[in-house]
Amino acid sequence: MMRSTTAAADRLAGVRWPLWGGYAHLLVTEPEVLKPARVIVDAIVEDVDRAASLFRDDSELSRLNRSRNGSMRVSACLYELLQSALRAAETTNGAVDLTVGVAVQRHAARAPASDPTASSVRTVSTVRRHSWRALRLDPQQRSVDVPDGIELDLGASAKAVTADLAARAVANQTGCGVLVNLGGDLAIAGAAPTGGWPIRIADDHRNDNGPGLTVALSTGGLATSSTTVRGWWSGDRWLHHIVDPVTGWPARVVWRTVSVAAGSCLEANAAAMAAIVMGHNAPVWLTARRHPSRLVAADGSVTTLGAWPQETAS
Repeated sequence: MMRSTTAAADRLAGVRWPLWGGYAHLLVTEPEVLKPARVIVDAIVEDVDRAASLFRDDSELSRLNRSRNGSMRVSACLYELLQSALRAAETTNGAVDLTVGVAVQRHAARAPASDPTASSVRTVSTVRRHSWRALRLDPQQRSVDVPDGIELDLGASAKAVTADLAARAVANQTGCGVLVNLGGDLAIAGAAPTGGWPIRIADDHRNDNGPGLTVALSTGGLATSSTTVRGWWSGDRWLHHIVDPVTGWPARVVWRTVSVAAGSCLEANAAAMAAIVMGHNAPVWLTARRHPSRLVAADGSVTTLGAWPQETAS
């Protein structure tokens, strides 16, 4: 449930730290459990990073992408992440596709210090690609069969799944209400504070002092996808990071930012990213699925859908 808010009282405690090119934010309703809650979140983040990071040569996903031996047995963590990514692909009819890793070949250099989430690209080219339907998971063997020519990228879903897993784990192990926000992918578990969790939404999550708005969320998850924060330079051309699986290129910018609330962070993340890819068709698609949503067009105009609440400027 979501509604407008001014502030939440109660006895909230929180901590914020750099993570995965952005920031993680953990809030709990009982200050005394903040430290053990952080330990729980860190353990889950490390498991996911070890399983699915493309920035670690020793991660399972990196090894899987290098493998050309057909089926490979994977850890329970990576198997769950792959299942979740396939669910996201299915529910969005492929608008969110974990096989887009090979769609755009990037030769990246180090990002400018002012933008640690960006990369400079010297060459960009599209190649023939498969889709998520080509993958095969074997639940008995806990294995995955990745056809030759496919490179998997779980960046579209793994962060959201991590937020869901971490929030549930903290609530189950401490008994308190918890909010986990991983760079705009946000999950809630346990009893929310009075009035709901206050959540600030902005086009640029890196700028705490920039313009934004505040809403309140009591259950489920919320995710924001944006074409304004992460991306690469190709010569003098800026390319945002959300790829249209049909073309293999960054999606046409109809919406610069989309925020969606749903029953889980994974569901919200998939819907928000799919909306960026779908462009003008996004409002009809989101409305049919009854997702409370806020879409900011390229010209800055705002469209709200469903039960999206009245907003409080911040």
